[in-house]
Amino acid sequence: MSSLPLQGRVAIVTGSSRGMGRAIAIALAGSGADIAVNFRAREDRAHSAVEEIEALGRRAIAVRADVSQPGEVDHLVRSCTETLGAPTILVNNAGTGERVIDVDDLSIDLWHHTIAVNLTSAFLMSKAVVPAMRAAGWGRIINISSTAAQTGGSVGPHYAASKAGLIGLTHGYASKLVKEGITVNAIAMAQIETDMLREATAADPTRIPVGRFGDVDEVADIAVLMATNSYMTGQTVSLNGGMYYTS
Repeated sequence: MSSLPLQGRVAIVTGSSRGMGRAIAIALAGSGADIAVNFRAREDRAHSAVEEIEALGRRAIAVRADVSQPGEVDHLVRSCTETLGAPTILVNNAGTGERVIDVDDLSIDLWHHTIAVNLTSAFLMSKAVVPAMRAAGWGRIINISSTAAQTGGSVGPHYAASKAGLIGLTHGYASKLVKEGITVNAIAMAQIETDMLREATAADPTRIPVGRFGDVDEVADIAVLMATNSYMTGQTVSLNGGMYYTS
């Protein structure tokens, strides 16, 4: 295999100004892809991610967009296409859910917000990029889920439902696109050490059998595998330090 197996490919990584999204964007660039770094609020971090990607010899742009909103999704995909080329790799990483919410305190507004940011955004982004993937006869969609989808987690049922929905979305798109050169997979993680995790009151490495939080580069390794492997589709890779075993 080439040392740059993704050379000539263009990727959009949502929520990639920091944390897991940033690590994934840089890892994909390290494998040859040009990257659209998406951010909603942290413009300085997005531009520093662009600089880091450019230092690897790849092209990159930073695009502000709230990917839970259809019009802003269109802006993101159009900006990527006009500047870097049509995206054929999509990582749906943007998400929310750092605050633990008691069942009795879960409001309908928080429910709708969490579903919009964590799940609807992945649908909107996938719908927006699939035509270019079909035209290329090649595509990779990677959805960032959570162990909460499998165990219920500690944040709350709104978060668990949104992340479980991503696994269902993965299965649905994978089954429909499998004949067209487009693979769709998900990564379900336990606690990964990021800014969001450090802000969470539920963060506790002693709950994880391996005794530590995961590292963002460990997530990025799986994302690169999914982007470069053409035989894996419809799968959810569990990356959880032994918190949950899959068969």
